[in-house]
Amino acid sequence: MKKVLQLESITKWLPTANKPIIISGPCSAETEDQTVATAKQLAATGKVNALRAGIWKPRTRPGQYEGAGEEGLKWLIQAKKETGLPVTTEVANAAHVEACLKAGVDILWVGARTTVNPFSVKGVDIPVMVKNPINPDLELWIGALERLNKAGITKLAAIHRGFSSFEKGPFRNAPMWDMAIELKTRIPELDIICDPSHISGNRELISFISQKALDLDMAGLMIESHIDPDAAWSDAKQQVTPAVLGKIIDGLVVRTVTSDNKTFKDTLSILREQIDQLDDEIMSKMAARMKISEKIGQYKKENGVTILQVARWEEIIQTRITLGKAMGLNPEFTSDLLKLIHQESIQIQTKVMNKIEERV
Repeated sequence: MKKVLQLESITKWLPTANKPIIISGPCSAETEDQTVATAKQLAATGKVNALRAGIWKPRTRPGQYEGAGEEGLKWLIQAKKETGLPVTTEVANAAHVEACLKAGVDILWVGARTTVNPFSVKGVDIPVMVKNPINPDLELWIGALERLNKAGITKLAAIHRGFSSFEKGPFRNAPMWDMAIELKTRIPELDIICDPSHISGNRELISFISQKALDLDMAGLMIESHIDPDAAWSDAKQQVTPAVLGKIIDGLVVRTVTSDNKTFKDTLSILREQIDQLDDEIMSKMAARMKISEKIGQYKKENGVTILQVARWEEIIQTRITLGKAMGLNPEFTSDLLKLIHQESIQIQTKVMNKIEERV
């Protein structure tokens, strides 16, 4: 179900915005010289719409650099004065908000740790960006946006920075693109900014993540940049120099949502009709499969047999993945699909098993 929020597009509260919107700057404001120098180099690329820097740094473990505090706001504002670019930083409580408003910060963002319990900023007419929560909980993300919107904040955007996962993979935070897609589906008017730095955790993967985000029609990117990334006091591996940032942006392909080309539209329409027909067939076959699962459940019930048959499930997984691979399907996709089907089948058989027979 789509959510309706009263929102202003990011292009209205960030007048210099083009597509993609680029927000960049150091993970942490370490010193005034470092903050201002980085900002100047970023502005010189002509590709950055807003400057970012962490002032208060909620860290995973004690003993790590926790930010310059309010002193760092002065450096960020100085960078704004010398470059003319709007500035943004992360806030975690009402005191941070008050300090930012007093200093003249243009945009605030709520971090992943704070999204789970956003503080009230009622009556404050300032743009706010909301990062996704650490865990993959879409309702929590939407809830944070709704609470801020109900508090009177209409200049809202979301930041997709990936999700925590127990599984080790190539990324610092699992992208889980389906979560961002679902958010956009639920709130079409919401602009989403991707944070390739925090998703990748590795500067070598930033280009890949950035292109993927643009291909999914995200409004822009937040990429961490530092004049000397390897010497950064926090998240050194995921930061790039302003010069490298410029090359990354130049290498991105920006695509449009649609095309005025008649041939394209006609061909796309035909292909979509084919997809619709196949989807109808898939749904019909799936419904028929579940009817058989219901019959199997009844048969197991009559014969006192358990619902779960591990050997049978293992056989299905092995044979179907092999078949799918031969047909060009990704094994991971096939496995995920089979798990969903199996889960639904188990639920149907459970209902059959526990159904109390009506007495005549």
